[in-house]
Amino acid sequence: MELEKSIVTVRPDVQIDTLQRLPNYVGISGKTAGASGISMNVVIIPAGARAKPHYHEGFETAIYLLKGDVQTYYGESLKQFCINTKGDFIFIPAGVPHMPVNLSDTEDAIAIVARNDANEQESVREYILQQG
Repeated sequence: MELEKSIVTVRPDVQIDTLQRLPNYVGISGKTAGASGISMNVVIIPAGARAKPHYHEGFETAIYLLKGDVQTYYGESLKQFCINTKGDFIFIPAGVPHMPVNLSDTEDAIAIVARNDANEQESVREYILQQG
């Protein structure tokens, strides 16, 4: 017998701490909605702030920038970068180290972030920059 499935609404009102060290409001995840292969969250990069360098082991990331200008350093030793503005869609392949930086000292940057990982923070790994 097939179980009836239903639509789940999530209204996140509590910020969680993340390895990335950015305010994160979990929307859809395995825990909040019973998702099995996706998560979607609102991430805020406070004015003048940057994320901790990190990567997502085995999972892709899709981002829609709702507000702000963000410079994202990425790749080996974070030597490459791109600049994105409000309205941009951004794709980060699985395993690519990255570190987004809010380019404004006065306004927060806000993004919707989706991953093919229902556990959201389970695949996040710190990226240690090599000295030298």
